Amino acid sequence: MEMMVEAGFDTVFIGIESPEEESLAECNKKQNKNRNLIESIKRIQRAGMQVQGGFIVGFDSDNRSIFQKQIDLIQQSGIVTAMVGLLQAPPGTKLYERLKKENRLLGLMSGDTDGTTNVIPKMGIETLCEGYKRIMDHIYSPEHYYKRAKTFLKEYKQPKVKAPIDFQSLQGAFHSIIRLGIFGKERFQYWQLLGWTFFHRPGLFSLAIKFAIYGHHFRKICEMRIH
Repeated sequence: MEMMVEAGFDTVFIGIESPEEESLAECNKKQNKNRNLIESIKRIQRAGMQVQGGFIVGFDSDNRSIFQKQIDLIQQSGIVTAMVGLLQAPPGTKLYERLKKENRLLGLMSGDTDGTTNVIPKMGIETLCEGYKRIMDHIYSPEHYYKRAKTFLKEYKQPKVKAPIDFQSLQGAFHSIIRLGIFGKERFQYWQLLGWTFFHRPGLFSLAIKFAIYGHHFRKICEMRIH
């Protein structure tokens, strides 16, 4: 990880999938089993890299408790960019063939974290979709999103080499102040995060603004796809 940071890497995407051991076994994610996922994520953050995480709900072993467990994992780990999707079965995989034999397929997969699935889940499609909506509404609401961003900024080790501030960055910061800090429904959380960052992690101030802009984008995507 130190060598990656020295080489200029500042972000990694990790398919975390699920906090449940049974679900990890189901998708053959052996490397994620038998470990403290939150501590492993924070270790990467402390090394100087942001973790973008992929999560899945809808495994056969999942029950109604999985939705809150996914929320807790995402919030406590400080993963700002959390990509949550429903289980999908790609053609040609063992999962696809098994579900085909069980008559549990709903056509072809979309291949995106867009709240769709081609799988008939054991918990019921209505329960799964309601739980998925609950996760997305929670993690990308201003209150919880900004709280998660602050959790990350507390852990993150600032790289020694700072990216230069250019005109485009200043322009983006100005627009965020107008759209989010003045007219946005998240203006309280916006100024709270920026104020905390200014006094406690001033070197990460531009990153805090970037996260605020990301959050606005994520909420717009959620509104279009889920509501």
